[in-house]
Amino acid sequence: MSRKRTLSPSPPPSASLPLEIFRSAPIKDRSSIFVGAYSLSLSAKALQGLPDFKSASHRTAAWRRPSRQRSLLPGAETLYDTGRDDDGERYAGKRLEKVLEEMNVEGSVVVARWYGGTLLGPVRFTHIETCAKEAIRKWKAAATEAGREEVQKRQKIQDDVKRGHFEESLRERDQSIFVLRGLLAEKSRGLGNSGTVVETAPPTPKKPVDYSSMPIEALRRLDKARDATIAFILKEIDEVEEHQKA
Repeated sequence: MSRKRTLSPSPPPSASLPLEIFRSAPIKDRSSIFVGAYSLSLSAKALQGLPDFKSASHRTAAWRRPSRQRSLLPGAETLYDTGRDDDGERYAGKRLEKVLEEMNVEGSVVVARWYGGTLLGPVRFTHIETCAKEAIRKWKAAATEAGREEVQKRQKIQDDVKRGHFEESLRERDQSIFVLRGLLAEKSRGLGNSGTVVETAPPTPKKPVDYSSMPIEALRRLDKARDATIAFILKEIDEVEEHQKA
């Protein structure tokens, strides 16, 4: 289907486009201008209807979507429904279909061309493919970045959970160490190394440590160190009790 449109000297800016649309940079050749647009979610018709594409001479489109049909063979590849619209640029839609297939993406792609009055010959297909591929690559880059941000977000949530666990554990261990040191001081009161009576001062509470600013690895090491301290104090208490029984 061919449409006649007024030539625009340059395509309008892309600032008004929704975020789910990814565009190529314009290609200019002998007064003709080519711009590609790709979307994973929008239809080809929606891309062809973009306000800044209305003045284009051609809005060639292609689409590729998972088919509702399913292969009966186990492990078979996904089936796709594909289609194209040359929009007066004969064979161009087939080129765009091939781009979607070769880049193994779903969605819709449209390449708008503003005809400048000079026949370009076969190179116009190269420009059409180049614009389509660039728009798709921009989407892939954005999808990769979004995936990376999602991984970082999940990692931060996991780190926050670990941090909360370590901070709570360390506060409990600090309290346990304080109590155990007091118990050790009480049991050791009156016993010297030679069995003579000595006065052992009970421990005084320390100012709570601010663990919130410490790296997780530092908290992990402190957690192990507190375990070792508790084990040491318990051993000392056992030795004192054994000495008292003797």
